[in-house]
Amino acid sequence: MKKIMIIAMVLFSTSALAEDKTITPKEFANNVSQVPGKLVTFFQGEVEKTKAYQTKVWSEAKTKWPWTMFKGKNND
Repeated sequence: MKKIMIIAMVLFSTSALAEDKTITPKEFANNVSQVPGKLVTFFQGEVEKTKAYQTKVWSEAKTKWPWTMFKGKNND
């Protein structure tokens, strides 16, 4: 039964990929010209997510075992 389901999924997914879409040279040039801006936006978003994650993790780590052993819980 699993094999039949896998075969059906493969057939449906390949038929969805088979749709032909032509792209004009103007559309291609437009897409290529947008790449640098999209990359900058993507990397800026990733940097912000990383900073937020690191801030959260480091603030949690300050309250856990090794640090509390060396200084009291109420000392900052």
